[in-house]
Amino acid sequence: MNKKAVIILSGGLDSTTCMGIAKDQGYDLYPITFDYGQRHNIEIEKSKQVADYYGVKDKQKVISLSFLKDFGGSALTDENLEVPDVVKSDGSTDEDSDIPITYVPGRNLLFLSIATSYAEVLEADAIFIGVNALDYSGYPDCRPEFIGKMEEVISLATKVGVEGQKVKIETPLISWSKAEIIKEGLKINVPYHLTTSCYNGEEEACGTCDSCRLRLKGFEEAGSKDPIPYSS
Repeated sequence: MNKKAVIILSGGLDSTTCMGIAKDQGYDLYPITFDYGQRHNIEIEKSKQVADYYGVKDKQKVISLSFLKDFGGSALTDENLEVPDVVKSDGSTDEDSDIPITYVPGRNLLFLSIATSYAEVLEADAIFIGVNALDYSGYPDCRPEFIGKMEEVISLATKVGVEGQKVKIETPLISWSKAEIIKEGLKINVPYHLTTSCYNGEEEACGTCDSCRLRLKGFEEAGSKDPIPYSS
């Protein structure tokens, strides 16, 4: 029997690279995608295209967490908050805080909890999540310390954990630069042309938000051209 992995798949560059890595490592793929009222909900459609590319669209679960939009508190879920451009016309930046306004409170905590439930039902061996602690935006739920504590919680709070079986949280990208992520993805034919990273959620990426900036910088440093269209 092949080993199984639940992939937290947003339709973005990092999660899609995780999907490719899990596939390359011989896992059967079970993608799970979350609709949490994000303004860039175009990524949900992108995730379906990625799942189709890997031949597992029939296995993909799309889970509603719409209450996160009701809570607000993030530029990604609250229409009253603007996604900041990294560089303003006067040359200043919005990177004044360690934790930016695009942080969604509790998002990865919820994602991993639900993915754990799915993994336990599937008797999966691993959960893949594309968190990154190097080229990341200051989100506290992307740190290795958080992942380690979540693995402890899984071992204590699940039937499989109590019985001595381990569901591993795989974070293959956690210490890689964006360029290293892209280089690895290109080696294993990750379909970056199907992905989106823009926080503004338009058909053409803005090229100026923090996520776009990190992506473009990564492709440049990887010596490759980003295959998606940009408006600027």
